[in-house]
Amino acid sequence: MTLKNTDQRHFHRIFYKADATLNNRDKTWPCEIVDLSLKGCLLCFAASWQEDPEQIYTLVLRLSEDTQITMALSVSHVVDNTVGFKCEHIDIESISNLRRLVELNLGDSSLLNRDLLALCQL
Repeated sequence: MTLKNTDQRHFHRIFYKADATLNNRDKTWPCEIVDLSLKGCLLCFAASWQEDPEQIYTLVLRLSEDTQITMALSVSHVVDNTVGFKCEHIDIESISNLRRLVELNLGDSSLLNRDLLALCQL
């Protein structure tokens, strides 16, 4: 399977450097967030990504000791050790935390509202 980035984004990305963990049923990978949106993320790993592109993975991003964002992700594209993921599921608390993070970083609530409208139309 050849995975590529078609760069057809409908959501604003925020560039947010942070450490996170990605896991599936039996493995865990430390990673760095490169960017986030309401519909996915770009992650960087220490080594080239060789995992199954058909799996669903879980991202855990800790914002503070008691606040985190957890997303179920599928692989969108892979370039060496940088992997784009599409959000397949996010719980209400995590989407609220992500929404707030995106809103703070965009600095314009009208841009966030446009992203939320696009999310509802999927």
